[in-house]
Amino acid sequence: MPEPDSRPLAGRHVAVLLGGLSSEREVSLVSGTACADALERLGARVSRVDAGRDLAEVLVRVSPDVCFNALHGVWGEDGCVQGVLETLGLPYTHSGVLASALAMDKTRAKAVLSAAGVTVPGGGLYDRHLAAAGHVMPPPYVIKPNAEGSSVGVFIVQAGANTPPQAIAVADWALGEEVLVEPYIPGLELAVGVMDGRAMMVTEIVPASGFYDYEAKYGEGGSTHVLPARISPQVADRARRLAEISHAALGCSGVTRSDLRYDAVNDILVLLEVNTQPGMTPTSLVPEQAAAIGVAFDQLVLWITEDAHARGHAGRIVG
Repeated sequence: MPEPDSRPLAGRHVAVLLGGLSSEREVSLVSGTACADALERLGARVSRVDAGRDLAEVLVRVSPDVCFNALHGVWGEDGCVQGVLETLGLPYTHSGVLASALAMDKTRAKAVLSAAGVTVPGGGLYDRHLAAAGHVMPPPYVIKPNAEGSSVGVFIVQAGANTPPQAIAVADWALGEEVLVEPYIPGLELAVGVMDGRAMMVTEIVPASGFYDYEAKYGEGGSTHVLPARISPQVADRARRLAEISHAALGCSGVTRSDLRYDAVNDILVLLEVNTQPGMTPTSLVPEQAAAIGVAFDQLVLWITEDAHARGHAGRIVG
């Protein structure tokens, strides 16, 4: 019997899309580099593509078999790059055009998830100048861009605050003319990875600063990941089920990560958002969960790539 191939992607040409144009460029460079390194260990021929406006031209020249989309944030994660890849007829990882666009638009995603029976925060969209002029809801509440990730531009307005954050009204604010204002949900910060439609584990995130902001997510020592989360089996089951429902309701493919808050005092579990292209370094949340269920980082990257290649050739990559 022949030995299993230790380089299962030998002969496969993979273009890893990284960097990009969004405020999450630096995070994407880290994710993309980690995935490209893994793909090379797996035997693939890898083209590392720093995705710019000339992406279509570059990909036509590179001519890969499949694209590993390691971009984060607007343009790379919101359906735009996915549309470019559809036009070129290239298989690509993660979710398709519709699911990517929908998940990135927090307000519309919440409407779909609520209709599917998922508990989501209340609140709504407000002109950023109006939201800066005075409280549009009683504090505590959260102000965030409607279509950004990695906690970019997120503010918590504490109880007793006299005024909203004035940073959302400055002339060089580049995160949209409308901001999403939601009630603050107290409790634990949780994350659930979903792979092939099935939830993995529940991670509890303990930020050093008390707020899971950009620095807490990516700065050294910014947060601690507790895996599995310190919650009851019943709550963990609910969290996994909500993540699976949300993945399906938005029409996602491949791997996603759902972010939740759990108010233990009132036993309320709220889904905040679904990330269609979660961080992909060996210490990121989804790879940590995969490792905990026996899927090493390289094997996770292999599965994501092969899943994309199979879906692309089956003609099912739009959803």
